[in-house]
Amino acid sequence: MKITSINPWLIKAEGTYWGEYFFVEVTTDEGITGWGEITTTTKMANRTIAGMIRQLNDLLVGDDPVQIERIWHKIFRTFTYMGSRGATCQAISGIDIALWDIRGKVLGLPIYDLLGGSVRDSILLYCHPDQSKFIDKAGVDREIRAIVDSGHTALKFDPFPHIEGANEDNDGYLDGGMSKAGERIAAELTAHVRGIVGPEIEILIDAHGRFNVPTAIRLCRSLEEAGDIDWFEEPVPVESYHALKQVREKVNAQLCVGERLHTRWEFVPIFENGLADYIMPDVTWAGGITELKKISTMAEAYYIPVSPHDASGPINVVAGAHVMMTVPNFYRVETAHHDLSSYNKFIQTPLNNTDGRLHLPNAPGLGIEMNMDFLHDNIVDGFGG
Repeated sequence: MKITSINPWLIKAEGTYWGEYFFVEVTTDEGITGWGEITTTTKMANRTIAGMIRQLNDLLVGDDPVQIERIWHKIFRTFTYMGSRGATCQAISGIDIALWDIRGKVLGLPIYDLLGGSVRDSILLYCHPDQSKFIDKAGVDREIRAIVDSGHTALKFDPFPHIEGANEDNDGYLDGGMSKAGERIAAELTAHVRGIVGPEIEILIDAHGRFNVPTAIRLCRSLEEAGDIDWFEEPVPVESYHALKQVREKVNAQLCVGERLHTRWEFVPIFENGLADYIMPDVTWAGGITELKKISTMAEAYYIPVSPHDASGPINVVAGAHVMMTVPNFYRVETAHHDLSSYNKFIQTPLNNTDGRLHLPNAPGLGIEMNMDFLHDNIVDGFGG
């Protein structure tokens, strides 16, 4: 079997945070097709990496898709001088997931069986409320109660208002500060959510890597007191392990990091220096199924739970779940909403996430097939097929 093409698909995804999903299709000369996903955080990044995917045809067409490990390193080393962060690993991730999908289809086995077999029957999830509906306390109540009523036992949200002076369309790190008024808003919202869910539901807080060291410490302590939070995620920007260490030494809340880390090598300092209680690599960004399994095994040696990040499309959540079916030190897989029916138009068989768990089918590869009619009808900017 030989790879015959690698195709990026940018697909309109109305009503989602990104507005589009970025899938990767790998075709073979035996008619078996595999699918992966990347879906970066900006439309510009999607188009940049889609161009890389097209260029990789020159590198990979004619290769044997069975040689997943060899192809992973072939792509990675081609871009060595560009570094491992970002675009390189995202391109690898999409292709790697598709190759595992092909391998499973060839052998007639789900990917989790190819990774050593399952250690659990289903995948525990956590999800997000729709914060656009947090216009008043009644709106907060409805969103949070819907999550609890759906059977989820953990939820995550970002309680912080926009950083003063930052571009509202890109609420990222600027000076890393937060006003006292913003701190009070976050604490009051977190306390209100805790009051709704009670003591048994886990509340996860996402800081989105937006704060400087003293601000992150102050805000984390405030939320510890206000809402008995179960983790504080990405307190500072990813570039400085030292900044993370400073926060780690001054707060009591459990810390989670990893959605912006790429490959096992970037997780080594986290493990060796005890900088996090949980890690959250993204299967579509960190290096694919191959790398997520390796990162998870490394984390197991340190008894650190793994909770894959997912903020995009159906392949993201399914690919991460396949790996987590085989990982002893698994916590939960993230999903954008408690109701995953918005994915149904992209795939032929709906995902089953009853009772706050994802139930993977015992089907070859990823176990899902793409809805090609919908994909063809919703191609963006000519990236498809």
